[in-house]
Amino acid sequence: MRNIFFVIPLLIFNISASDNNRGIIYQDNEIFAQQCDENDSLAYLRDQFLIPTNESGVPLIYLCGHSLGLQPKTTKKLMNDQLDVWAASGVEGHFQDNTYPWYPFHTFVRNQLAGIVGALSHEVVAMNSLTVNLHLMMVSFYNPTPTRYKVLMEAPVFSSDTYAIKSQIAIHGYDSNEALVIANNRPGEDCLRMEDIDALLDERGNEIALVLLSGVNYFTGQFIDMQRVANKAHEKGCIVGFDLAHAIGNVPLLLHDWKIDFAVWCSYKYLNSGPGAIGGVFVHEKHGRNHTLQRFAGWWGNDPATRFALHLQPEFVPVPSADAWQISNPSIFSCVPLLASVQIFDSVGMKALREKSLRLTGYLEYLLDAIKSDRISIITPRDWQARGCQISIRVNDRPEELMALLREAGIVCDFRKPNVLRITPVPLYNTFHDVWQFAQVLKMHLSSRVVLLD
Repeated sequence: MRNIFFVIPLLIFNISASDNNRGIIYQDNEIFAQQCDENDSLAYLRDQFLIPTNESGVPLIYLCGHSLGLQPKTTKKLMNDQLDVWAASGVEGHFQDNTYPWYPFHTFVRNQLAGIVGALSHEVVAMNSLTVNLHLMMVSFYNPTPTRYKVLMEAPVFSSDTYAIKSQIAIHGYDSNEALVIANNRPGEDCLRMEDIDALLDERGNEIALVLLSGVNYFTGQFIDMQRVANKAHEKGCIVGFDLAHAIGNVPLLLHDWKIDFAVWCSYKYLNSGPGAIGGVFVHEKHGRNHTLQRFAGWWGNDPATRFALHLQPEFVPVPSADAWQISNPSIFSCVPLLASVQIFDSVGMKALREKSLRLTGYLEYLLDAIKSDRISIITPRDWQARGCQISIRVNDRPEELMALLREAGIVCDFRKPNVLRITPVPLYNTFHDVWQFAQVLKMHLSSRVVLLD
């Protein structure tokens, strides 16, 4: 890392303000941030994670949990335990009497996942990866007819969802240019308005077979009112699914009560399960018990009591739960990191994490506003109910240069073209001091002439 010398203009400290959404008083000084951390009842959670460091061993300011969450310290032991079982027992590890036998391993995370997404335990299952799961769900829940064949999605959306949806539309013989209905922001605005989605469904809902939106938009960080969407879409006869990649472990969810038809997710972001970790699905019980739904079948969706009957069980009989959408046995070494993470979630609960998240993002928002630079603007909703951990910042001048300078200063965030930085203080392991330090570095780069010394 290079040394950074700042020619700093006059900075004003000890500014205080009230968060209009939460009635919280913030101050722009280090003592305030440190006091917030001292009074944080969840501060102990940070010590349960491995924080990346620079070459000198100094912890980085890691604000990138929306892309890849950090490793729980328990992950390595749990993984090593299963490697030891494999080494000592071979195939017997599937059933032998150890803490986590492999055959039912996916069930060891079931209850925790159900709690995180607000579901009944038989409505969730850990399996595959997100886009694979999206394809499997669309096999069952995208059933176009000549008069109702369209899919509603939002823009911008993560490209993999677009690829999956367009390919599913094509398989059914439709043209995606005609079959895709896109909910766009109004000109000059950054986020969707819920009333515009309502209006679109009122106008075109009778043509739409499937509404498939992101619970939290990957680009802006907007938290969609999922219940409102589901109510309106069901009123118009549409099936409703959600991509929860940026929502699970981030925002409070009540998928069962909201009557969402299905949802898919990955677990390497806020669920901290490592790169390429196992994903998951939610299928509402009203569908899970419907044996007539078309689906792609495999042995792991069968009744577990007869799963090993193999040639003696020639007909697929789906389990009356989300488990029926499994095709193959899950990778144990992909499930283990998820187990380590959901055990932490289970110990603290989403309610407490959400409260801290609101305070962290509220503080970040306040500090960004206090910078008063025309080079940046927040594109994430100001309403705390309409966002999660993430604050996205549009950089109006030399965005890639700014990103490089942040990296030089030990800030880990990410850049989305053409000009957006995504900043995410995660309540499990980020601190108020992290947020304050980030804001000071950003302020100096935006307000100062910066000279890099080799």
